[in-house]
Amino acid sequence: MVEQVTESQVVKIALLIDGDNAQPSLIGGIIAETAKYGSITIRRVYGDWTAASMSGWKNVLNNYAIQPIQQFRYTVGKNSTDSAMIIDAMDILHSGLVGGFCLVSSDSDYTRLATRIRESGVFVMGIGKKSTPKAFVNACNLFIHTENLAPKPPQPRRKTEGKAPGFKEEKHSRELDPLPLLKGAYEMASQEDGWANLGTLGFYLRQLDPSFDPRTYGFKQLSQLIKSFPSLFELKFREEGGATNAYMRSKEETTGR
Repeated sequence: MVEQVTESQVVKIALLIDGDNAQPSLIGGIIAETAKYGSITIRRVYGDWTAASMSGWKNVLNNYAIQPIQQFRYTVGKNSTDSAMIIDAMDILHSGLVGGFCLVSSDSDYTRLATRIRESGVFVMGIGKKSTPKAFVNACNLFIHTENLAPKPPQPRRKTEGKAPGFKEEKHSRELDPLPLLKGAYEMASQEDGWANLGTLGFYLRQLDPSFDPRTYGFKQLSQLIKSFPSLFELKFREEGGATNAYMRSKEETTGR
């Protein structure tokens, strides 16, 4: 029997967007990503709506039920959006209306805000570019890169002529090496028998790097990323309590015994 999830069990999330610092073209992906972690009950985008740079946001407000918050720029070259968003966030935090926040920006000015929310025991996620300062990234429980939300162009299939039967090409990005993170999280998650639950592994990966995302390396799921290292890791699946759970083990662990 599938357990029914009631509305009261779902975490309510406030989605606060720095309109000066985020792309309106990605709003669909931003909302879909945030909705993985709860119900978005507050949706606000901040900026100077008299500026031409905000025209892109005007076209998506109604479609996604987002409330625009006006913040004038009183001084040329100064961004006052961050202060308005921070004040609102603190008001929402103290109201107790939500159990989580999603802060959409690549600006390090929100580092202290994210830290303050976490200190209150409230979940906070960030969404921003890969260039987002690490201080802001690490202040969040998890951080999603906008580059992973943009639609990917279809990739041409690689020719495999001349390769031995059963050949499997490791397709992960070579300039981005996930191995140090995978090995570190595996050491934290593995049990006495050498196997680590993938759910637990994912938790420790986020602890080591809140921005960890298999999509960064070209894979939709963590299990697919692990499969791309067939010489290093092995996977197995177990039926437990009516659900299928995935486990991984390091082949270095088995050969070393």
